[in-house]
Amino acid sequence: MTATRPDHEGAAASFEPLRPKLLRVAYRMLGSVADAEDAVQEAFIRWMRTDRDGVREPEAFLRRSVTRLCLDQLKSARRKRETYIGPWLPDPVVEEAEEDDVTLPLMLALERLSPLERAAFLLHDVFGLSFEEVSETIQRDAATCRQLAARARAHVREARPRYKVEKDRGLELAEAFFAASRSGDMKALSTMLAADVSVHADGGGKRPAFTQPVQGYDAVMKLWEKLAVVLKHHPSKLIRVAVINGLPGFVTLEADGELQTTALDIEDGKIVAVYVVRNPDKLKHLH
Repeated sequence: MTATRPDHEGAAASFEPLRPKLLRVAYRMLGSVADAEDAVQEAFIRWMRTDRDGVREPEAFLRRSVTRLCLDQLKSARRKRETYIGPWLPDPVVEEAEEDDVTLPLMLALERLSPLERAAFLLHDVFGLSFEEVSETIQRDAATCRQLAARARAHVREARPRYKVEKDRGLELAEAFFAASRSGDMKALSTMLAADVSVHADGGGKRPAFTQPVQGYDAVMKLWEKLAVVLKHHPSKLIRVAVINGLPGFVTLEADGELQTTALDIEDGKIVAVYVVRNPDKLKHLH
């Protein structure tokens, strides 16, 4: 046992600096923090068993390993989501260390892709790998990878941000939205919403949430009027205003003692979508 310890220490020393990058790949693929952590940990276990002297590029090798593990996991994840109660939203990730344009709406669009399309798009368009590298990773020829990425691009084009709201301005709007929605200031709230605004809430069947998205200005205003009555007697506490999955938003402690995240998709200064995660299983990593 003593003889193998230095080898394990060497494996950890080469793996740990790459863990954050590998977690980003896995999370983008799976939309679940816990599943991403599991995939990366499995890759680490396999890395410890690998003849590392024969690996010329550890990062590329490990990225391939993680991506393949995620592809396997996506098959079972899809089956789970077919029976998921209410709208499914990706786990909220607050204040990512490395910014990119994979926002929450884009992650939802990625859900409509096949696992291979998703992998080809993320690896090439988001993480900047060549199609030759993508080919090695997903074990399809480069021409097929180009086709997969092109199909994915066509599907998600509308979900990619046309322009990013300036961070400070976005957080100001998020704070104003929290204040108006919790105080019942319908006049202030009405000025923030776009005509085609929608609200999506993920309770996963574990906490109360709408089973279908609420669509349109009138329906959303009626919803917040009803919620204002409830919140008056059962207030929520603002924990922090933050960037959540690339969107301005906030984390709150609700009256039932559970955390909640709210992310706002903003276009032309108006809120076009509100994404609320209430499922406690998706909020464990924020405690």
